[in-house]
Amino acid sequence: MKQKLKNVVFEYIGLAVGSVIMSLGLVLFLIPGRIAPGGVSGIGIVLHYLFNLPVGMVMLVLNIPLFIFGIRVLGAQFGPRTLFSLITVSIMTDIFDKVFHLGAATDNLLLTSIFGGILLGIGLGIVFRFKGTTGGSDILGQIIHKYSNVSIGTGILIVDFFIISLAGLAFHDINLTLYGFISLYFSTKVLDLILDGIDYARSFYIVSEKRDEIIAAIIKDMGRGGTEISGKGFYTRKERNILYTVVARKEVATLRQLIQKIDPDAFVIIANIHEVIGEGFRPRA
Repeated sequence: MKQKLKNVVFEYIGLAVGSVIMSLGLVLFLIPGRIAPGGVSGIGIVLHYLFNLPVGMVMLVLNIPLFIFGIRVLGAQFGPRTLFSLITVSIMTDIFDKVFHLGAATDNLLLTSIFGGILLGIGLGIVFRFKGTTGGSDILGQIIHKYSNVSIGTGILIVDFFIISLAGLAFHDINLTLYGFISLYFSTKVLDLILDGIDYARSFYIVSEKRDEIIAAIIKDMGRGGTEISGKGFYTRKERNILYTVVARKEVATLRQLIQKIDPDAFVIIANIHEVIGEGFRPRA
């Protein structure tokens, strides 16, 4: 029990660290540069300059209904960790800006977009590592996926593209739109590097007596498919099927928890995947 409590505390410390790094990326670089990196933070930056509203407060106001809607539509995976992360990012952004009065780290917009994106990617990567999200386009991307044939990654990209383009129109400066795309590119690349290195997907080999329940969970709860492979045990010589499926980087912890909940005795192998070509995954450029 004590070990479990220590693990939970450690995870929330990790979520806090990641959220603070994201806040620093916004306050030191993106907000003073008027560069929208996509997501709710991008909307917050636009409204900050149009109506002099605190970015963190705007992020929180927009994220809370998205969080509630995400729980209703997508289920309980948007739980306490997501709520904690989005609140921490919002509060710390305004504290760094309004209380500590941190200013722009540089007035070079190219450096601003690059290093702002890098800090966002680092922070978000840490948050994902500790099984959280920061809401925003992550939730919208999954909602789009639920009601269409569009993949989650493509859904997030659509949302971010729209928000970054909107920022450029609001500021009447196409250069800010282009810098926003640069920031989005670097944040995405750093996020991928932190989470998976050169790999962006994971394959699961699952041997379980409760394979039908696991299959149902993979299909219903995760929207993923898979394949049953016929096999035979070395020692028992009994025929048994092996489940094989491939999931995105952010889904690894979710699938691991589903398997553990259904069959704690399941034998599971998780392997790195360099590239996946097919529905639901983006091919490497």
